[in-house]
Amino acid sequence: MTATIIFVALAACLPATMTGAWLVALRTSQSGWIDATWSFATGCFAAAAALVPLADNQISVRQVLVAALALVWSLRLGIHIAVRTARGGDDDPRYRQLREEWGDAFKVRLLWFLQIQALVGLALALSIALAAHNPAPGLRFSDWLGFAFLIMAVLGETIADCQLSAFRADPVNKGKVCDVGLWGVSRHPNYFFEWIGWFAYAIIAIDLSGAYPWGWLSLAGPFLMYWLLVHASGIPPLEAHMLRSRGKAFRDYQHRVNAFWPGPQHAAYASDNGDIR
Repeated sequence: MTATIIFVALAACLPATMTGAWLVALRTSQSGWIDATWSFATGCFAAAAALVPLADNQISVRQVLVAALALVWSLRLGIHIAVRTARGGDDDPRYRQLREEWGDAFKVRLLWFLQIQALVGLALALSIALAAHNPAPGLRFSDWLGFAFLIMAVLGETIADCQLSAFRADPVNKGKVCDVGLWGVSRHPNYFFEWIGWFAYAIIAIDLSGAYPWGWLSLAGPFLMYWLLVHASGIPPLEAHMLRSRGKAFRDYQHRVNAFWPGPQHAAYASDNGDIR
């Protein structure tokens, strides 16, 4: 019964919230509110689902830990996007491209697109809830390992975002491609750390003894996030935009630096020619 309640509540709340985000985006012409709303909604609803009492009507320390982790992730990402959006500037290039491709059908198609995002949020929130409801008594080593993964991911993503913001704030770098700090070992370090963070819940949820087989379903979180970031709504549209706006500088950057996995720059393209970020 508990699982059914959680599923129904999430399946109702997330689509409704994303419909609200659709209305705000249309009214303000700022698509950044969509991503901020999705981050807040996914994390906050997942935290609420994590805290639904277990069969004995008690809330375990694991549930509190997982709910806290979900809120830390949600608030950091959501606030970062919201602040960036509130400051104005150019609209997100991904949504701008969709507006151009969809033309007069943009408003209606965007609504359905956001319902797909709600379904993604549902899958991710369920992976968090699965971790929280692992019935193992007390906190195990895997719980603390999952905690460490999430904190490492949040810190890594924060550092990457700060490095990019500092680079863009310097007028000297106008029109250049950022390859400083973490951006010199991965073209999308923020995406990499975002993906790493979703393993935290799988580590907490999975019980190798077989006592909690449902925990294995939490692997849907990192698998889904990897597909989205690397093959769908993350890297492909963003890099297409960067190629249009930065041209040769970004093509050189693509040759030198791995797209997702951090690693050393390729020696053949390691020299600085002056037109790289």
